[in-house]
Amino acid sequence: MSFGGLEKPVGHQPMSEINVTPLVDVMLVLLVIFIIAAPLMAGRLALDLPRAEVPGVVPAGHEDFVAVEVDARGQVHWDGQPVNQEALRTRLQEAARRNPATELQLRADTSVPYGQVVQLIGLAQSAGLSRIGFVAEAPPAPGR
Repeated sequence: MSFGGLEKPVGHQPMSEINVTPLVDVMLVLLVIFIIAAPLMAGRLALDLPRAEVPGVVPAGHEDFVAVEVDARGQVHWDGQPVNQEALRTRLQEAARRNPATELQLRADTSVPYGQVVQLIGLAQSAGLSRIGFVAEAPPAPGR
């Protein structure tokens, strides 16, 4: 019969689990740093709008559109017909009134100043059209 005074007490067992809380804290800090730094690294885009690969199929939901072209002299055309600034404004407002989701497909010659293209975009947005697509010409096939 023993009274327990001679037995060795059981001590603390070594921890066999990994504490992941510090790891999660470090990963969250790194994530925040990358979220803040990513837009700063991609601040400048090199664009070449006049030539691009053009898909042959129009995506569903983009059937309602109006086409505006600007030739090399800066003359604006609505569906192939030359228009002045006021007629263009009126037609854009009518298109926006019919359907606010109408897309403006803008075709501009490469020699048109960027400022004129921006003015057309502003005119379309003030008329109520917010969807604007830039139409590009497909690059020439190799060997031609």
